[in-house]
Amino acid sequence: MIGQHSRDYARFITASPSSYHAATEVARRLEEAGYRRQEETEEWDATPGGHVLVRDGAVMAWWVPENVTDLRFAIVGAHTDSPTFKVKPTITSNRSGYTSVNVETYGGLLPNSWLNRDLGIAGRLMAGGTEHLVRTGAIMVIPQLAIHLDREAGKGIELGRQQHLQPLLATGERELMGDLAALAGIDQSDIDGFDLVAYDLDEPAHVGPDDEFFAAGRQDNLLSVHAGLTAFESLQANNGAVAILACFDHEEIGSGTATGARGPLLETVLRRTAAALGVADEESLQRAFARSSCVSADCGHAIHPNYPEKHDPDHTPLLGKGPLLKYNANQAYTTDAKGVALWKAACREAEVPTQDFVSRNDVPCGSTIGPLTATRLGIRTVDVGAPLLSMHSVRELSHVADIRAMAGALAAYIATF
Repeated sequence: MIGQHSRDYARFITASPSSYHAATEVARRLEEAGYRRQEETEEWDATPGGHVLVRDGAVMAWWVPENVTDLRFAIVGAHTDSPTFKVKPTITSNRSGYTSVNVETYGGLLPNSWLNRDLGIAGRLMAGGTEHLVRTGAIMVIPQLAIHLDREAGKGIELGRQQHLQPLLATGERELMGDLAALAGIDQSDIDGFDLVAYDLDEPAHVGPDDEFFAAGRQDNLLSVHAGLTAFESLQANNGAVAILACFDHEEIGSGTATGARGPLLETVLRRTAAALGVADEESLQRAFARSSCVSADCGHAIHPNYPEKHDPDHTPLLGKGPLLKYNANQAYTTDAKGVALWKAACREAEVPTQDFVSRNDVPCGSTIGPLTATRLGIRTVDVGAPLLSMHSVRELSHVADIRAMAGALAAYIATF
């Protein structure tokens, strides 16, 4: 079942060990497809065709049709970040004869899944006001305590986030920043700041006798980012809407940043695009928002065959059976009847199936960028996503059919809305 699309997805994940790399890779590919790079400090470009902007670990793209009448936006929202460990300002410490890397947890990661993995460091260095992306090979590991030293480990392990999750770097005393500077081709003394995270070096893999499963890290939510990217790469014409790809950072920690969904970035892109198209007054802009919609694309949960009791018995989505419509009565997801109709129309157009996901009443669900976007802008929003197993693990499991279906449904939504 391995196809060109899932191979391309694997390459995208490998190229995106951090949100900064993911945003850069999206922009690079869109520029190769003919999109023009937009700097925020320059006059806004809303000429027909594609445009792309990168701010830190977020990336925004917009595609303007030849003739825009009754301005409306067709928005695909996603996020570039994933649960991981972030390197602390004092990078290393020495204890018990070893050098360890000082990290803090980022997002709701599953700590035990990071044990005994070959880990690298990726992110950005700032030197002389210039950003330098950097990534290492396998340079650190979080070794698990042997069962001989913890006879109760077979019953489960408790990991203290300060004491037990510091990656091992070297024996003796070892400095790390010089190695990172060398990888970036800069002098260590020129480094003024950094944003660095851990990532697992295992390559994506197709699993199963028919290669139907896809195993990789960071699928939540690079799967949705890649689906949106491929839809925008091939975009030539649509039903008259200005298409927007909004890939935010910091969703895993609540989105409350300048590049998160609580921030102004998407609204800024919409307002500046509207103004460049001649829609400058607030009344006309609000009418455009009322004609617009947003598909918030973030991965959801497939039923786990070893833990069926954790799922609602009447809503049991499976891997390989299509993207999810994500429901929550308390609006952790924004899906309502009109949003359902919007998404099902796109899926019919793309000829892909869709499934319903809702949590058990006694197992609270997470949330995503959908409610934040809807609240900030008042734009009709629906929450969808491909199903996963092992979400927030260092290595998650999806299905190649769902990867293709997600991309097809987003492309259909953009083309037909």
